[in-house]
Amino acid sequence: MTEGEGRPLERQRGPVLMRRSQVPASTTDQRLLDSHGSSEWLHTDPWRVMRIQAEFVEGFGALAELGAAISVFGSARCRPGDHDYEQGVRLGGALARAGFAVITGGGPGAMESANKGALEAGGVSVGLGIELPFESGLNQWVDIGVNFRYFFARKTMFVKYAQGFIALPGGFGTFDEIFEAVTLVQTQKVTSFPIVLLGTSYWGGLVAWIREAVLGGGKVSDKDVDLLRLTDDVDEAVAIMVEASRSSKDEEPDTAAPDIPPHHSE
Repeated sequence: MTEGEGRPLERQRGPVLMRRSQVPASTTDQRLLDSHGSSEWLHTDPWRVMRIQAEFVEGFGALAELGAAISVFGSARCRPGDHDYEQGVRLGGALARAGFAVITGGGPGAMESANKGALEAGGVSVGLGIELPFESGLNQWVDIGVNFRYFFARKTMFVKYAQGFIALPGGFGTFDEIFEAVTLVQTQKVTSFPIVLLGTSYWGGLVAWIREAVLGGGKVSDKDVDLLRLTDDVDEAVAIMVEASRSSKDEEPDTAAPDIPPHHSE
């Protein structure tokens, strides 16, 4: 910290330069070692960066060896016995029997139903929870669970470790995931990534509006609208995922060493 000869009071903190009123009264070491100091530093933006980093590390570590997986979304508000819940159970089971792990948001309703179906079919059931004031923990059918504070870290895991999305009827959270996914595919941030909307009576109006108003107004192209696949058939939804997974594998470059002819000395 320096002052004098017309120079303002300043302190360097790593790459950050602070001057005048921005110079703190104590050093970082002092605040760290002072057991009687304020805990406010736990809530500052630099500390949040560390928490965000930790969430990514935990998510990557938990899911890196997951294998082929499909993310399933849907309303937290449906209950056992509801059509959407029972369809989610069938979907989770069908995905597991097709060789996919099932990833959900880990909550109740449609998420729980897909986890339940996967687990009962002998598959891997994954729940990526989020800290919310009105939801309580991961559902009992989750085998591998990761809880997140930050939506964006959680959403990265849904995309990074899945080969496709299937959306059961849901609300704003489900809409968010659908449009995030379709934007990533449209902009080619992810490839060979199918998105299926399960429930024509529920999703048909949305797709019709996109086609009539959004496509009709020139805001998207025909191929953009076609990224959203609409069906009522669980088996068809799973078949779309299987076909996309096979196509993705067929497109992978051959990383084996090339054949090298034997060397003959002259």
